[in-house]
Amino acid sequence: MTHGPSLKPRLVPLYFEPGRDGGFDSQLAHLSTLLAGDAEFLPAQPLGTPLPEAEGVVFPQLLGEAYRRVPDFRALRLPALVITSEFGTLSMWDWEIITYLRGENAGGRLIAPYNLDHTRTVLRALGVQRQLQSVTFVVYQDNPGEGMQAPIFKRFSWWEDECVRRMVEKFGITIDKRSFRTLGAAARSIDDAEADAAAAGWQVPTVLDPRAWRAAVKMYLAITRDIGDDPAVQGVGINCLNESAFSDTTPCLAWNMLYQERGFIWGCEADIMAMLTKFMLHRSLGAPIMMTNLYPFLMGQAALKHERIAAFPEVEGDPRDYILVAHCGYLGVVPQAFATEWTLRKKVLAIVDEHASAIDARLPTGPVTLAKLHPDMTTLTLVEGELTGYAQYPGSDCLNGGIIRVPDGHRLMTHLASHHYLLMTGHHAAALDHVSSVFGLTPQVL
Repeated sequence: MTHGPSLKPRLVPLYFEPGRDGGFDSQLAHLSTLLAGDAEFLPAQPLGTPLPEAEGVVFPQLLGEAYRRVPDFRALRLPALVITSEFGTLSMWDWEIITYLRGENAGGRLIAPYNLDHTRTVLRALGVQRQLQSVTFVVYQDNPGEGMQAPIFKRFSWWEDECVRRMVEKFGITIDKRSFRTLGAAARSIDDAEADAAAAGWQVPTVLDPRAWRAAVKMYLAITRDIGDDPAVQGVGINCLNESAFSDTTPCLAWNMLYQERGFIWGCEADIMAMLTKFMLHRSLGAPIMMTNLYPFLMGQAALKHERIAAFPEVEGDPRDYILVAHCGYLGVVPQAFATEWTLRKKVLAIVDEHASAIDARLPTGPVTLAKLHPDMTTLTLVEGELTGYAQYPGSDCLNGGIIRVPDGHRLMTHLASHHYLLMTGHHAAALDHVSSVFGLTPQVL
């Protein structure tokens, strides 16, 4: 699975004074070979000394001396990995030390992966944390909330200056806001022949008419020209629904192509919180991921009216533990690389231009994980569930939505962070527990 470019994390191996023994050196040499493609190991240092610039520390060996070094563990400001077995995991003999340190509030960012896949996930997450310091998301918007369906869109926290400030302070990312009005005009000015030439050879299943297809291609061209080859840009978002008057299309095709070609993260409705969550989780886990809207069955008419449907689909078991998921008429923007079925179709929503388009795609049914950053930037909300199938409602705003079963619908309702959530294939709660520690987050299971 493509995750885009990333950086190797720098790890400082730590040992205990008064002695660095052969066991430490042997395990460190083993890890340096086993994880050579995943991390850069800096020169070893004794615990308690000033550390060089790095993304984390690693303990290739734990000793009983740890019980007497609680202040030094508390002073660590970097994630600390315990990888003490030859298999790239913690050793079972370390459970007591780890439990003791956590009980003494000295193991807050102590990460003890119990399988090699988790170890590599943690290392990727450390690399993502490093990369975020130089990443830019370009977001096209002019007057968020002042356009279509203003009473709804004005409520979203991702347009608040406070949201941007918290993101920058916590993760170091840069948000570059540009004009959607200007971008839309640039796209419309592109010649039809130029659009046709650019898209020649694309393997993109579509049923669009030529006018709508060219509009979608022109938006892709306008975006790529505006962002250029700046390596810092790793994601692009547009306030495409609320400010749809600025464009004769939607950026769905562009998001698909930019992911396929450059591994870019995309932002429907310029939701920078969804973009940041998507960047962190996809680059760390490598799992297929996309954003969609949640319509829990427990919401009743409030959800049904918004999607213009009469009733939720029939399901097995307690309907209170089910969610309908849909965005812009279908499941949402799913890159071709993730999909079992994929077609670019004409738009569904009334608030976008008549020549706009939308992606009709499916992820495989089975285990899924929903996740999103909490607005406090200290919590990752998540829940594992099952994508049980799809529901079609002709003539509605949900022509092909997904059906997800969760463990506890009431708990989900009382702890959701947003109507936008990131949907990943597979169950990832265990890995996300480790990833959360890397980013200084507390996982909250819904």
